[in-house]
Amino acid sequence: MALTEIQIKQTKNVILDSLSKRFQTYNPEPAYMPFHTRLLGKDRLALYAFIHSLNTNFGTTIFEPVALALASTSFASASSQAIAGTEISEAAQRIIQQIMDGLITAVTSPNKLEEIEKIRKVCREGKMIKVKPTKVDVKLISKDNQIFLFDIKTAKPNAGGFKEFKRTLLEWVATSLAADPNAKVNTLIAIPYNPYEPEPYKRWTMRGMLDLENELKVGKEFWDLLGGEGAYENLLDCFEQVGIEMRSEIDDYFSKFNK
Repeated sequence: MALTEIQIKQTKNVILDSLSKRFQTYNPEPAYMPFHTRLLGKDRLALYAFIHSLNTNFGTTIFEPVALALASTSFASASSQAIAGTEISEAAQRIIQQIMDGLITAVTSPNKLEEIEKIRKVCREGKMIKVKPTKVDVKLISKDNQIFLFDIKTAKPNAGGFKEFKRTLLEWVATSLAADPNAKVNTLIAIPYNPYEPEPYKRWTMRGMLDLENELKVGKEFWDLLGGEGAYENLLDCFEQVGIEMRSEIDDYFSKFNK
């Protein structure tokens, strides 16, 4: 078992607390859908609306705190909604733009390790500019002092957004190295689960913009990196156990929509 009993308890508490708070505060927007209602019933329609609402904030309310709970024993430190850095050099900005231009025009292929070293060489060169980069969803520091910065995305991110995803990852590198030019920094996109299971994740949509080996973790890859081998299966078990424990509460909540 990858997760300790304490981690499992923390994880289940995060899920329980998040769902309980959602039930207390959820107020579905009024929508007159006579055909859907007659076909499915008010309770099923309400459940669909609730799931849709839950999906929009699953990342911040569940996945981020669960990630911290899983990483608590494997990493030296873990935080969410963190700041990668506060300044970037003019030279690093130019390098980032050059990298982006090469990828967009397909003149070059993504190679994160080379990109990091290019930025490192100029991370303190020229004027230093104050910036407010996109916040890091999950920041981890390993026991050997490596930095891991994760941007958690939905299971099927919009393919049109990959250019901005890539730029964010590069800017995190630049701001981290501006603070410490010798830092070992990893910036990655994390996708909590593979919606195509049991087929492989359709990574082709990201190929050409992301270095799939060094910039993307999907499902099991992500959770096992945080909590160790087997963490993903343990996590699924936690969700199942919470669902069983809360089944009566969930059924009672949605039954009121049929009254």
